[in-house]
Amino acid sequence: MRRRRFAQLLALAPWARAADGARNPRHRVVMLGVAHAHAAGKLAALRALPDRFEVVGVAEADPALRATAQRARTYEGLAWRTEAEWLADATIAAVAVETTLADSTPTALRALRAGKHVHLDKPGGVDPETFAAMRREAEQRRRQVQMGYMLRHNPGLRLVREAVTAGWLGKITGYDAGMGKQAGAGLRRALLTHPGHGMMELGCHLVDLTVTLLGVPSAVRAEAERTGSDDLPDRQRASLRYVWGEATLSCDHADATARRWVTITGTNGTIRVPSLEGNVVHLELAAAAGPYPRGMTLQRPAGEGRYDGELRELADLIEGAPARWDAAHDIAVHAVTRRAAGLA
Repeated sequence: MRRRRFAQLLALAPWARAADGARNPRHRVVMLGVAHAHAAGKLAALRALPDRFEVVGVAEADPALRATAQRARTYEGLAWRTEAEWLADATIAAVAVETTLADSTPTALRALRAGKHVHLDKPGGVDPETFAAMRREAEQRRRQVQMGYMLRHNPGLRLVREAVTAGWLGKITGYDAGMGKQAGAGLRRALLTHPGHGMMELGCHLVDLTVTLLGVPSAVRAEAERTGSDDLPDRQRASLRYVWGEATLSCDHADATARRWVTITGTNGTIRVPSLEGNVVHLELAAAAGPYPRGMTLQRPAGEGRYDGELRELADLIEGAPARWDAAHDIAVHAVTRRAAGLA
């Protein structure tokens, strides 16, 4: 009987450990601010990873924003305290900064100085000197700042990075990328007062991808046009100069079809992602390269939640994994984004 009971307990042990892990996640995290467009989605994604995070609570100084969030299902069951109270809590390992653009870098800096790791949503603030100082201080303090560029973890774009890094396309000869959406009246009003407008708010994803793939450009040229009756420059373009030519980036908030793409051409072929969050990759090679034959290959990497990859990486970073995107990269992306948005 004792042996049989021991076998039963042994069989149940993994389930017990899993249940215990769900009750006691490894990293306690709070969200500072709810103003960012990604705030609710990031919070839901954090709560969907109970094996890595325990989402403890939220801080929001604006009474109207706080009241709206408290009525939303996403925030149910969470504690609401002040930022200072959360930062004084030694059990909190990391914070997700989802404030307004103006507050984002100062909030991240206060969290770092309180000893917390930081997930800082894009683009991370407006002032380049303040942003750069914050990122350098994080490395000096040996604290992680993960920028909220979710496309870094898109499975299709991981394949694009591999193709470019491994040289499957040969020498790069062309690069075109864009993100668009049809902005309603409310978003147009918000973008009108947003420094750098849509290119700073949305196009920053394209800049991060481009600098990751091609490095820092030697020059940036920005242009924009207005298609609506207001003063919003809703169609913005930027040309990033490299030795081989120019990479072109488009951010279009008058795009009724909401296209989001990247096409990269080289002397040995082309790789194209027709929908940046659609997870289909077209690879056409003039000669076999890597594991792929000559000709056209269609790849459909396994998909996942929009923020799952970056938040799993956040847990890894807290646990000591090396950062793939360091302070120098993030500072460069911030500076190039400003120039692409016409702010330089």
